[in-house]
Amino acid sequence: MTQVLLAIDTSSGTAVAVLVDGKVVSELYEDNSMQHAEHIGMLLAEALAKAGKKSSDVTAVAVGVGPAPFTGLRVGIAAAKLFAEGVQVPIFGVSSLSAIAFLEPLDEPTLILTDARRSEVYFALFHEKTKHGEPKVILGPGVKKQADLEAELLASGTNYKTVTGSIKASNIGLLALAQLAGGTLESQVLANYLRAPDAIPAKGKKVSG
Repeated sequence: MTQVLLAIDTSSGTAVAVLVDGKVVSELYEDNSMQHAEHIGMLLAEALAKAGKKSSDVTAVAVGVGPAPFTGLRVGIAAAKLFAEGVQVPIFGVSSLSAIAFLEPLDEPTLILTDARRSEVYFALFHEKTKHGEPKVILGPGVKKQADLEAELLASGTNYKTVTGSIKASNIGLLALAQLAGGTLESQVLANYLRAPDAIPAKGKKVSG
C-alpha cells in the first residue's frame, strides 16, 4: 500500500507538504503569520493536487505542535485533526523545533530559535541524533529573551551554533517518519504553547444590590 503522509505546520507561517513513500512530492508555504485560517484550506487542497492525490489517498497526518503562538498553532492543529477525522486516518504530533533541527548535522550543540514575539524566542538546544535520525534535545524547549538565554549558555560554558528560521512542513513529515522508525512517534497531539494566550476573558461586571 502506498504511504501518503500529509504534513502541516502553522508555528510561524502556514506550511503544508505531501510525502509519498517517504519522499516529498509537494510543498507549499505562506509566510503571513496572521492569516493561518484564511490560507490553510487552500494550501491543503493545492498541495494534494500538486502531488496528484485526493484526500482519500492520505494514510496519515503529521502536524507541528509548537512551541508557537496560541492562535496560529491552534489553527494548524485543528485543521489537521479535522482532516484526519474526515478521512479516518491516524494523526501524529511533532515538535516544530525538532523539525528544524532534523536537517542540521548536529555534530556540535545547535541552538534552534524561532520568533516568539514580545521580544522573546522559542528555543531548544540539540546535539547528535539517534540511529533513525531523530534530533536529541539537551535543553528546552523554552521561551526567553534571546539575550538572557545566550548569557545563561555563556555562563554555563556551553559552546554552540545558532540556527533560526521557519518550520518547513516537509521537515515535519520527514521527522515523523524517522520517529515512526524509532518507535517514538507521538499519537497524542498536544499543543505546546509554553505560555498563556494573549487574549483572556474579560472580567464580569459587578452587579449592584
